[in-house]
Amino acid sequence: MKLPRRNFLHLAAVAAALPAVSRLARAQTYPTRPVRIIVGFPAGFAADTVARLIAQSLSESLRQQFVVENRPGAGSNIATDAVVRATPDGYSLLLLTQTNAINATTYENLGFDFVRDIAPVAGICIPLFAMVVSPLVPAKSVLEFIDYAKTNPGKVNVASLGTGSAGHVFGELFKIMTGVHMVHVPYRASFIPDLLSGQVQVAFATIGAVIEHIRTGKLRALAVTAATRVDVLPEIPALSEFVSGYEASGFMGIGAPKSTAAEIVETLNKAINATLTDPKMKARFTDLGVVPLANSPAEFGNYIVQYTEKWGKVIRAANIKPE
Repeated sequence: MKLPRRNFLHLAAVAAALPAVSRLARAQTYPTRPVRIIVGFPAGFAADTVARLIAQSLSESLRQQFVVENRPGAGSNIATDAVVRATPDGYSLLLLTQTNAINATTYENLGFDFVRDIAPVAGICIPLFAMVVSPLVPAKSVLEFIDYAKTNPGKVNVASLGTGSAGHVFGELFKIMTGVHMVHVPYRASFIPDLLSGQVQVAFATIGAVIEHIRTGKLRALAVTAATRVDVLPEIPALSEFVSGYEASGFMGIGAPKSTAAEIVETLNKAINATLTDPKMKARFTDLGVVPLANSPAEFGNYIVQYTEKWGKVIRAANIKPE
């Protein structure tokens, strides 16, 4: 049967519109079942706490359950690989952290490209760090610490949560910019007991992990590593006040498998950004030592690219290799 030209053109127009209609329907109905937020760290870590706060808020705003699934191991690479290989339908999300960006250079054979294979959805927060020393260290300022380290080469130990961790690369940047020699001591669990006792002398640690020790005088904060002073520790100077150009902060956000529909990404982005304006969430973030990071998917993607490039240079300069 031969269709009249008018009917043929009408059917062709309908067929061409179907993909757009399908995407619109998908965005309007998403989510229709529980969504997983996969976290590459154990329960109780700061990343896990932030993920659970966001999951609870999204469950309320999008009226569907968002569930945190912890998949620790291989420096969070197991969790990332799981999301890279997941169906790009918006039901498997990844809690992104600075570790993902650092791993992109530290590991040579990941089996995935973090920047290419994960679609940025939304930033959540910037974890703040501080340079803290044991009370047994005589230095009372960054400049005094630099002098102390230079007069005691090889005797100053800098602790971190592992080779290639944020605390490790932040310390390496400090070494590069100041010329001091410090011995890196990686830990698989908390280094804070050894820092308190003086077995290690310094660490670049998240403020949330050490703030109570700072407030009680058990640890001495020489500086915060953000570009400027921060509200949670307003009396503590920024490290850049002594080492011009130094800046080191983390990040957390949400990512999805590449090719996830833009409409789904936008739905999640708007919901997360709305969450970040909530006064209760802001107060909780202050307690955790983090500040909100609200942005568009494109802005978050650019942030990740720039972050990965910055710390990639430090990792290569310091010749950091995975354990």
